[in-house]
Amino acid sequence: MNNLLMNKILIANRGEIACRIVRTAQKMNIKTVGLYNDADRGAKHVEMMDEAYYIGSNTLADSYLNMNKILKIAQMTGTHAIHPGYGFLSENCNFVDLLEKNNIIFIGPPSNAISAMGNKSESKNVMQNANVPVVEGYHGENQDEKFLFEQAEKIGFPVLIKAVLGGGGKGMRTVFKKEDFYPALEQAKREAMKSFSDDQMLVEKFIQKPKHIEVQVFGDRHGNYVHLFERDCSIQRRHQKIIEEAPSFLSPEMRMQIGDSAVRAAEAVGYYNAGTVEFIFDTISDEYFFMEMNTRLQVEHPISEEISGQDFVEWQLRVARGEKLPLTQNQLKINGHSIESRIYAEDPDSEFLPQSGTIHYLREPNNRESAIVDNDVRVDTGVREGDDVSIFFDPMISKLIVHGKNRDDAIKKMYNALDNYNIIGLKNNITFLKKALEEKAFLENNYDTDFIEKYKDSLFDRPFTNIIPTQKDLFHSALIQILNEKRKVDVESESGHAYSHSNPWHTQDAFRINHSSTRKFSFLDNDDTEYTVEVIYESNNQFKVREVTEDSSSDWTHLSTSWVDDNNVIIESDSQMLKVEYFIDAEGSVHSKRENGDIVQLKEKVEDFSGEEGVNSANLISSPMPGKIVKIFTKPGEVVKKGQNLLSLESMKMEYLIKAEKDGVIKEVHTAETEFVQIGAKLVEFEEQEA
Repeated sequence: MNNLLMNKILIANRGEIACRIVRTAQKMNIKTVGLYNDADRGAKHVEMMDEAYYIGSNTLADSYLNMNKILKIAQMTGTHAIHPGYGFLSENCNFVDLLEKNNIIFIGPPSNAISAMGNKSESKNVMQNANVPVVEGYHGENQDEKFLFEQAEKIGFPVLIKAVLGGGGKGMRTVFKKEDFYPALEQAKREAMKSFSDDQMLVEKFIQKPKHIEVQVFGDRHGNYVHLFERDCSIQRRHQKIIEEAPSFLSPEMRMQIGDSAVRAAEAVGYYNAGTVEFIFDTISDEYFFMEMNTRLQVEHPISEEISGQDFVEWQLRVARGEKLPLTQNQLKINGHSIESRIYAEDPDSEFLPQSGTIHYLREPNNRESAIVDNDVRVDTGVREGDDVSIFFDPMISKLIVHGKNRDDAIKKMYNALDNYNIIGLKNNITFLKKALEEKAFLENNYDTDFIEKYKDSLFDRPFTNIIPTQKDLFHSALIQILNEKRKVDVESESGHAYSHSNPWHTQDAFRINHSSTRKFSFLDNDDTEYTVEVIYESNNQFKVREVTEDSSSDWTHLSTSWVDDNNVIIESDSQMLKVEYFIDAEGSVHSKRENGDIVQLKEKVEDFSGEEGVNSANLISSPMPGKIVKIFTKPGEVVKKGQNLLSLESMKMEYLIKAEKDGVIKEVHTAETEFVQIGAKLVEFEEQEA
């Protein structure tokens, strides 16, 4: 099977990975066909394609999971092959069979390999036969809940309940106490059914100090296999990775051993194309155990590209059209160290709850947006400034990748890149990622998958998104408001011929030349705490500022300002000169960046309050995010205890439990199962309890 015709491919995916595939296809002079649903009209991946077609509504079943629609578009456009990316149909053996019957190449492994490795129970049996070590557990077909509980007791708690199909942390729960087993099993099964249309579970021993080590493998249709070294993906939240690095801490001998095991795993199922074999590494016993194989291109593949110097999508396309692997195992060498940070729209201060909305301001670090070129910073993304992060998809904004000559060099480059990555409009995890890089255990490469929980006291010693403003923040926001108003006047009053932003003759506010004019600002932070700042304009962009409270006022501080560009201003005191990056959103809130990277949001107070009891009421639980109500566990009149489950909410393909924050009596449930709710919507109301 050599040199199959593959001049046009359809990319059956969206967002970041679709953009990533397009770039390599363009390099290889291969035409691309894209897909979009209602939520993705005008998305970045659509604009990058040579042609793109509407696939359906926002429901995945009607769009990116609709095999027949995708096949029809492929046939209509004369597509030779389909690249599935990751997620969606990438590990669906029925889709592979459908394409094969219609003479369309699937850019991935054969369906029998997907079937064998996609089923976690079957794959463990295959691995045992291939002499690949597996973790102790029950991987059989008996799904009776009582039987599974008995198996868990036999294995010994803690155990891991995991969906037989799928991945990405969905349908997975760790159970430390036997009394928590049945609720965790029910939730995992429900989540698995929604994500994978299958709720079969396995139960296995939970290794308490594990590393998550995965090996990148490739095979071709000629029986050749290689591994492209391993990645450490141990820093996770909700069983989803957020920081990955390559290579890992393994010795050269262990690297060879685990790499050989990964190749044996691929050989055992006649695998070809890209795949990842995931292992649990027990840091206590220095043993590793097969966990699962992802029969697709992995999200974190860029760091393996960086240390190997290879373009994995190019390898995929070449293997799919019948070519041999470009290199042999002996020709592959490790060059330096690479780290990837996943940039998510989520709130670290609220247990990493996903966020949705518009990216109003986006400034990426030095971005080469290409697989392999001579530059140390790379951003793989599918969004732009002004795009929405939708509730219908995973909230990942981008992948930030760096390459250094060694691990210390890579850590420094990642920290600097994060420091120069600014997103306004959505809460995100950038500042948290910087904090994680500073943690001693990470710097010493002495961490496991329990990293966030183990070091939560130092990781969360300050807020990341709900920032309490300092006096300096208040002064900066006030001056930024003034300068921005003057800038608008400069532009508008001169009919597009802007004068210098520092020209006081062109102001239309309370400030006048040769007069000391005073102005007061009332700001509200994210918790609606009010702050008052008084500003006196002196001359030539010289100001005096102070904070005013009910009881007193601070001393006057002398500050001067000058413009850099539309989103940067210099603010100078007697002892310090700072370049402050900022953005003012449509509601007039000032978002300013501190020296440490924190984004502070302050909004000018608007006197328009209804006085109605709101989401911060002690007797009212409101939705922490937009989503769909999956199950309600309570009813009016019920007496509940603090920590008791009240309802579960599904958002961005994950399910979250909403718990009682205190003991009390349920007065009213304001929602219903299957109902879609917005952030801040009333969910459950408590009665006032008698003393």
